Amino acid sequence: MNPVYLRGRALISALGASLPEALECISAGGRGLRRIELADGTNWPYFSIDHSGPDWRIRAQQLVCAAASEAGLETVRNAPLFVASSSLDIGAIEAGLVRSGDSHDFAEEIAGWLDWTGPVYLVSSACTSSLQAILSASGFINSGRVNDAVVMGVELANRYSVSGFAAMQLLTPGQPKPMGLDRDGIALGEAVSVLHLSVQPARWRFCGGSNIVDGRDPTGAIPETVSEMCARALKASGLQASDIDLIKLQAAGSPVNDANELAGLAAAFGTLPPLVTFKAAIGHTLGASGAAEIALLTACLEANVWPRQDYLPDPHLCAVLAHPEAGSVHYVLADILGFGGGHAAVILEDTSAHMRSGIPGSARHG
Repeated sequence: MNPVYLRGRALISALGASLPEALECISAGGRGLRRIELADGTNWPYFSIDHSGPDWRIRAQQLVCAAASEAGLETVRNAPLFVASSSLDIGAIEAGLVRSGDSHDFAEEIAGWLDWTGPVYLVSSACTSSLQAILSASGFINSGRVNDAVVMGVELANRYSVSGFAAMQLLTPGQPKPMGLDRDGIALGEAVSVLHLSVQPARWRFCGGSNIVDGRDPTGAIPETVSEMCARALKASGLQASDIDLIKLQAAGSPVNDANELAGLAAAFGTLPPLVTFKAAIGHTLGASGAAEIALLTACLEANVWPRQDYLPDPHLCAVLAHPEAGSVHYVLADILGFGGGHAAVILEDTSAHMRSGIPGSARHG
């Protein structure tokens, strides 16, 4: 199979208008939450992108084009484009703007903004959308169908998503505290993220991954399914559990789901490697979260910059968030767990780790 590398990336989030801005913001201690008001007069914490526009669609177009520019997509506009989103353009509907009837039209509209000439695919599978898009795009390259593919996660402000989570009593009224002692819910956020996948070698290689849909709990993670997700991702990558040096968690601050995720990971790994989560820094960006958090994760690993944890960990989880030392990570597993029973994970290799250790070339190939 052809290898798959991360050739380009971009992230626009509450942390800033680019990945360099995000790293600067994290170094300065992060950014405070804003709030979004609902029709019933309640308001909830929300990680907003600091970018105004005359209307929802023009703002969306500006953000999408800015992210594409940061990722350097000018030479790959004929490649497959996978647009991943949960809420699509529901914000435009709320604003009274006209929208076509087919959900795929939003992906086609994005392609039009970018003058895209390649095939366009929409992936809308709740929170796992962009991680599933990564798996699909990787499959295209693995099989030799294409040399390049682009995943774009788009999740922008709307009251519909916030209302739904609020109605299910899943939102925190304050700051989200992933794996925290007093965690009481999640906070949603916006993100536009881009990952350019290619056969051309780069620092980060996608080794393999897995996706399991287990609908026994449509709103929560199932520990044994988390374990199976990890086992399948490891097998697809040709790795053992002991090879993983870091796990990027879903952990968003849910009292139950954080515990279920940790229970499943503990069963899969025994002794857990260092754990990180970005939900307290950018919020839960729903369908964009897989691509957004991988872009931020790889940037943080390269710069050795990590979000601060300013709350107490939950000792009952028997695991804590930790920041790995620079150069200590070779393989990392990143997971996203979502509504409808989605359990998805990918494993990435930092190929520069071989040069640091004096080992020529990659020791394993997925």
